[in-house]
Amino acid sequence: MTKHINVSPPRGPSDHSVRDQVVDAATEHFGHFGYEKTTVSELAKSIGFSKSYIYKFFDSKQAIGEVICTNRLAMIMAIVNSAISDAPSASEKLRRLFRALTEAGSDLFFHDRKLYDIAAVAARDKWPSAEAHEERLRKLIEQIIVEGRQAGEFERKTPLDEAAHAIYLVMRPYISPVQLQYNLETAPAAAALLSSLILRSLSP
Repeated sequence: MTKHINVSPPRGPSDHSVRDQVVDAATEHFGHFGYEKTTVSELAKSIGFSKSYIYKFFDSKQAIGEVICTNRLAMIMAIVNSAISDAPSASEKLRRLFRALTEAGSDLFFHDRKLYDIAAVAARDKWPSAEAHEERLRKLIEQIIVEGRQAGEFERKTPLDEAAHAIYLVMRPYISPVQLQYNLETAPAAAALLSSLILRSLSP
C-alpha cells in the first residue's frame, strides 16, 4: 500500500497579517519618500520582501496606495462623525461638518505631507477609495438636509440631490486634497463664513 506523505511547507504568517505588514511598511516608506517617487522595487527592498512576493498580495503600487488612502479617509470620517454626533441641530451639524473636514485635511497636510500627497493623487486620478469618500460625504450632507427639513430648519422647495450637490461644491475647495493645499490660509475662515452662507440659503 502506498503511503501518502504531506510534504507541504509549513504555514507562515497568514495572508491577512502579511498584507497588513506590507501596508504598514508602505505607509511609513511613502510617508518618508512620497508615493509617486517610490517604485514597488524600492518598497520591496525597504520592507525586506521580494518584489514578486509583494505582487502576491497587491497587483500594483496603486493597490497598496488604495489601502493606505482608504485607511486615512476612514480616520477623517471618524473625526467628522465624532464632531457631529452630539450636535443639537442640523444647522450645527453642517457647521461642524465643514469645520471638521477642513481641520482634518489641514492636519494631514501639515503633519503627514507625504501621505497627504497620496490622498491628492487618489482624488486627482479618481481612485475608488476617493470616489467612495466623496459619495459618503454627499450622502452625509443629504442626511443633514433631510434632518433639517424635518425639524423645520431648512426649506423644502429645492430638490434634495440639487441642494446636497450645491453644498458639496461650495465645500469642495476646502475639503478636496487637490484643492485644499492651495486654500490652507483661508480654510478656517471659509469653514465659518461659507457654512453661514449655506445655512442662510437653506433657511425656510
